[in-house]
Amino acid sequence: MAESTNFPTVWWDGKLTAWEHATIHVTQIGPASVSSVFEGIRAYLNPRTQQLAVFQLDAHLKRFLQSIRLVRLECDYTLAELHAALVDLVRANQPDRDVYIRPFAYAESRTFGSATSALAHVVMHVTAWESKLQRVPNGSAGTEVVSHATVSSWTRLTDNQMAPRVKASANYLNSRYASEEAKRNGYDHAILLTPQGQVAEGPGMCLMLVRNGKIITPSVTSGILESITRDTVMQLAREKLDVSVSERELDRTELYTADEAFFCGTGIEIVPIVSVDRLNVGDGNPGEITLHLLNMYHDIVRGIDAGYAEWRTVVSDQ
Repeated sequence: MAESTNFPTVWWDGKLTAWEHATIHVTQIGPASVSSVFEGIRAYLNPRTQQLAVFQLDAHLKRFLQSIRLVRLECDYTLAELHAALVDLVRANQPDRDVYIRPFAYAESRTFGSATSALAHVVMHVTAWESKLQRVPNGSAGTEVVSHATVSSWTRLTDNQMAPRVKASANYLNSRYASEEAKRNGYDHAILLTPQGQVAEGPGMCLMLVRNGKIITPSVTSGILESITRDTVMQLAREKLDVSVSERELDRTELYTADEAFFCGTGIEIVPIVSVDRLNVGDGNPGEITLHLLNMYHDIVRGIDAGYAEWRTVVSDQ
């Protein structure tokens, strides 16, 4: 991840605020994070028109509002108001590159228990986060960005524990355990299983397999985040590639018998998985369906492919 500079303006509780003035007291950091929820949204620059467009903006904001509700907080802002505020925020910062936007909602609290008020504070800020999504030329053997993954010893949290469909900050401690373990053991990424031993997802990203020309992905009741990128990729596979997609429980051993596999998510974008537990996936190279989806996703998020215009919200003309 190449996250670097913050842009100078932040949106905080209805106002554009200078980055250095958007602060809470240090003693609030821990308690506030317990009930906090967030979104991660990318905006991509079109290399031809130099237009910057936010990808799947309303889908992300709908999930943001759902997350706020599911942690029993209230929000003063409608979807339309948050949409307009985020567009205003990006325009105020005048980015000339791809950026990552993080809406964040939290409650003030004196302890790690109940919030002092049910009303959520909402912050949105913009950072520079380099995209690693690179189009693969026709006939190329693959991409430089690939993953050697491992099945984690840590178990994915469940809906009756900490609700995976809520994009809550606290949930990501589960992801951090798995990620740190994988890196210590020489892998790029982890794959988490449910308590029942079924495949769930990677830390912060969903997972898809290809077997016999068909895509298989864990269902939304398999301890996964209801991923917007996952939905996007499934729609592209069905409509653009005429590839069937099955959402179902997925056995661990299916990871070892897959022809192709890849992670997908807003942050990771699309990354082919070329081995799991040091067993090659297929022939150990990114597969044909994976690369087709990667190229389509690249062209659509940047607006190079004019299709699916409803997924892009243009916020600037350079």
